[in-house]
Amino acid sequence: MYRGGRNLNYYNYFTEIEDTFIRRRGKNLFVSPLDWALIETWQDRGIPLHIVIRAIESVFDVYDKQPAGTRSIKSLFYCREEIEVQYAEWMRSQAGKSAGAAADGDTAFSADAIREHISSAMEKLRSIDIAVLREEIGRAVARLEELNANLGDDFEQIDGTLGDIEKLLDRGLQSNWEKEHLKRLEKEIAGQLKEYKASMEPAAYKQTFDLMLLKRLREEAGIPRLGLFYL
Repeated sequence: MYRGGRNLNYYNYFTEIEDTFIRRRGKNLFVSPLDWALIETWQDRGIPLHIVIRAIESVFDVYDKQPAGTRSIKSLFYCREEIEVQYAEWMRSQAGKSAGAAADGDTAFSADAIREHISSAMEKLRSIDIAVLREEIGRAVARLEELNANLGDDFEQIDGTLGDIEKLLDRGLQSNWEKEHLKRLEKEIAGQLKEYKASMEPAAYKQTFDLMLLKRLREEAGIPRLGLFYL
């Protein structure tokens, strides 16, 4: 399913959700690494921003009616079930709508904006001087150059190609990073997720764990995100 047609980029998607959660919590605190991973999961699945916001508001509307002393909502994790319910309802409401109506958001992109996005990513990748990633980065840059030189107007195909290149870089990070450091990161992330693991489906836990690990590795290496959502 194509996700790129949104007129909100990833930064806005993240900050809108963060601002809503912090406002309803009544505490000016940043979201946790788990919260970030959940937002990333929702973004990757293409859950519309308005669905996430509405679900968060619904969860807090119910919570605010609870007696004083009720356990506080400390993480977006506690909103995930309501988000899933409202997303499923929204998906059912979209059934039967024309493909053209679903693709209305594609006009948010232009060839020039995409070329600039790809060129910026190539510049950032070329500036990375990490020996163990040199091969993957070289291959990624070559594929980005080819994509930029033959850019069409099929945004779904472009986004898919960018996603494939991201996966190439992700595999390089996971395969070539210093093993002991990788183990330390994995232990740290497992500790952050420990409180929530028992109530998560195994597949959801693995996806969240992998997203958190890849985020740390990308940040350490300076690897940019490539998908059109990050335009």
